[in-house]
Amino acid sequence: MAKKKSKTIYECQHCGYQSLQYMGKCPSCKEWDSLIEVKESMLPTPSGEKRRRIESDSEVISIVDVEAEDVERTSTGDDELDLVLGGGVVRGSLILIGGSPGIGKSTLLLKVAGNLAKDGDVLYVSGEESLNQIKIRANRLDVNEESLYLFSEIEFERIREKVESGEYSTLVIDSIQTLYSSEVSSAPGSVTQVRTVTFELMRLAKERGISVFIIGHITKEGSIAGPRVLEHMVDVVLYFEGEPSSELRILRGFKNRFGNTSEIGLFEMNEGGLVSAKNIASKFFSRSKPQSGSALTVIMEGSRPLIVEVQALVSESFSPNPKRSVNGFDYNRLNMLLALLEKKLELPLNGYDVFVNITGGIKISETASDLAILASIISSFRDRPLSKETIFVGEVSLIGDIRDVFSLDIRLREAISQGIKKAILPKKPSEKLKIDSFEVDEVSKIIDWM
Repeated sequence: MAKKKSKTIYECQHCGYQSLQYMGKCPSCKEWDSLIEVKESMLPTPSGEKRRRIESDSEVISIVDVEAEDVERTSTGDDELDLVLGGGVVRGSLILIGGSPGIGKSTLLLKVAGNLAKDGDVLYVSGEESLNQIKIRANRLDVNEESLYLFSEIEFERIREKVESGEYSTLVIDSIQTLYSSEVSSAPGSVTQVRTVTFELMRLAKERGISVFIIGHITKEGSIAGPRVLEHMVDVVLYFEGEPSSELRILRGFKNRFGNTSEIGLFEMNEGGLVSAKNIASKFFSRSKPQSGSALTVIMEGSRPLIVEVQALVSESFSPNPKRSVNGFDYNRLNMLLALLEKKLELPLNGYDVFVNITGGIKISETASDLAILASIISSFRDRPLSKETIFVGEVSLIGDIRDVFSLDIRLREAISQGIKKAILPKKPSEKLKIDSFEVDEVSKIIDWM
């Protein structure tokens, strides 16, 4: 009998899309030159002895008959990480942490592993570093716990044997792109390998009640490398933000099945590793002498108010197309605010280059900082410094109205605690803010304020 010929398919290395014929551009994720040739026999199959099913005795049931159970959380020993996770680690959860090289992913998780090892056995699996390298970092972080076990391995089947032979409460994988399954005939880091290994890790987490932390590399675009389905399979997705050359790191949640994704964690890198930022108030603004082009505002990151400094530079342009550059703020919204200034205040900004920067490496996504952006631009244009004891909070509409923002009371309390004495705020039609020893100017239109 003739041997059955393996069918050739093409698989996208970004999203996992499969096609019977080669295409230069993936129709799913729109990436160019991302499809590679694989044999059908190389793909994992659920048949034969390789099939691994999760035993389940569940039945169809009405939602009104389902009893909701309280989620049990375990503290990681790090207040900032607990805040982002929603209060701690949920047993049996799968947590994916991404970030650029050198930003502190391995440092943070090794310290967390040491903290969790005080209450149970923890297995730290590294496919990138030797045990000696991890030991050197552990000495620096002072996390030499007897219940913290190290394993340098990239074959998933061997890792699974170690997990099933022990009583581990937490498993750390560093990183998912280095692991491979012997049941799949493709290179480590490929779409098929990442998808297969992640599914098996999910099965281990749910069956044995183990909390699994996964470190993921990111692409040059800033997303986690591998198929997009990887982020759908895990319970929590966290990203590290910040420049490796800066001491400040921001851990932001993008997905959390056990909590909200609006919280951020603030860390700083020092000689003792990555630690929670103790005094975050002074990380995003300075109290130096007032200079033109600088304005303060208060933004909300989850339940945390942060005072940030907005900087603007307006300089005369000798090009028919003036430059517009922004760092930490939405580029399209900046263009909208500039057009508003030209229309309502008749500022000739079409002949000037405009640069806007949010200090501290933070990115503003809410509209409450619109008023501060306008204030900094006008300050730079007229070369008039603004007081460092004044904050600007308010959303600016296309018709020039200054509108109310949420959590205004929380923002003002944070400003008062940092020595701010005056606030420029949107006018509230129904009530007047009553804050002792704090000067408040309420305005409704930018043309009235300016």
